[in-house]
Amino acid sequence: MNELLPRSLTPSVLAVLVRRRADFAAAEDAVQDALVEAVRVWPDDPPRDPKGWLVTVAWRRFLDAARAESARRRREDLVDEEPAPGPAPSVDDTLQLYFLCAHPSLTPSSAVALTLRAVGGLTTRQIAQAYLVPEATMAQRISRAKRTVSGVRFDRPGDVATVLRVLYLVFNEGYSGDVDLAAEAIRLTRQLAAAIDHPEVAGLLALMLLHHARRASRTAPDGSLVPLAEQDRGRWDTAMIAEGVGILQAALARDRLGEFQAQAAVAALHADAPTAGETDWVQIVEWYDELVALTDSPVVRLNRAVAVGEADGPRAGLAELAALSDALPRHTAVAAYLHERDGDLSTAARLYAEAAHRAPTLAERDHLTRRAARLNTGHRP
Repeated sequence: MNELLPRSLTPSVLAVLVRRRADFAAAEDAVQDALVEAVRVWPDDPPRDPKGWLVTVAWRRFLDAARAESARRRREDLVDEEPAPGPAPSVDDTLQLYFLCAHPSLTPSSAVALTLRAVGGLTTRQIAQAYLVPEATMAQRISRAKRTVSGVRFDRPGDVATVLRVLYLVFNEGYSGDVDLAAEAIRLTRQLAAAIDHPEVAGLLALMLLHHARRASRTAPDGSLVPLAEQDRGRWDTAMIAEGVGILQAALARDRLGEFQAQAAVAALHADAPTAGETDWVQIVEWYDELVALTDSPVVRLNRAVAVGEADGPRAGLAELAALSDALPRHTAVAAYLHERDGDLSTAARLYAEAAHRAPTLAERDHLTRRAARLNTGHRP
């Protein structure tokens, strides 16, 4: 059995139950029960209509729960609404589910967890493993999120930007436990792109594909980080790059530029360069100028300083960096890199060591420590 099939049907099945006036939290629980049953039954007895099968089983599970908790009159109303056997309706409310799970009343972490469970079809255990928290903690987080959105009207238009940020958060978690969250984010973004014609959805999908295409080259066999300039470009997934570039070009042609399209354009320029030395840094600076205009983000300005340092020389990059707060994440690491490029190796080594102490991950800390050690011993990396 294709394990992704029932999960890919999760949002449309959940939408059917909610459209029949089922409470969101109870409907989501019923769909999860149906998914468990599908994993048990389908390998030996695959249904002709997988979505219809899931809808039927989930609805019955919901009715069972409703009968145990609801008044007699409400139970009879629900039973009367049970559909006749046959193919499930083709109406797709997937988009509304994305909006619901990324509701502004939820914290980012709760929105991510609810999206992975209600839209992605992952179990609470899988989500907990991916985020390295106890299953009970994740269960509480999801339960609170479901209670929060249970009273939200299902037919209200949602905010695409919020949905995209939730999916981007999922993508950036990468891989942990038995769930590849980067791949899961790409799958969900593809699903969203099929449900809505929006250039920023396409931009995010292109950005994910272009970054994911370089995944195999980002770490060495010992697990250490490999900077972009030192990666083996022969290990990049050229088919995925081509797909990402094609999606991006179609989005840009619509002349409705957004930040994910601009980020994807930067990623495409990196992917297009045969070697690090052939990277078109001038054009990358221009795209960062667009990103600054769109977001005015200090992090974008920090990345732009790196690009300016490559395009116009390290001293130009340091001048851009001087205008930014040194409290920014990675500010010290960027300063170290630019000083190294400028030939001031003692300052670069000191800054690399400082950056290592502030590094958010063990892999990044080890990488920065090695950079400092190489310069202190007189060896350029």
